[in-house]
Amino acid sequence: MPEALMICCQFIFMPGQYDDEFHRLDGEIEAFARSLPGFDRVETWQSADGRTVNATYYFANRAALAELSSFPLHLEAKGKVARWSDGYRIVASEVDGLAAMGLSPGGRWRCE
Repeated sequence: MPEALMICCQFIFMPGQYDDEFHRLDGEIEAFARSLPGFDRVETWQSADGRTVNATYYFANRAALAELSSFPLHLEAKGKVARWSDGYRIVASEVDGLAAMGLSPGGRWRCE
């Protein structure tokens, strides 16, 4: 089987109440993810009503995702997620191709 083009990890969640600790951990985790050799980009989508957010991280390989998954601050935040989120799920998948035509007009989209 051919190797996937990239690995996609979606953090889909319903935001709750954020505090200073959340913002500190979130910033440090994102900086670490961006520093990984296999990091490609992050895309964030928020529903029009603001109740659901999808932060999608793209990596060139599984090793980069595994490194993020085992990062101590990520593990710390994972243990405290109920403080900051009213619900979440994580979807990791191999991407064999990408195509797009228009984006959801009902939400806000950001790609970095």
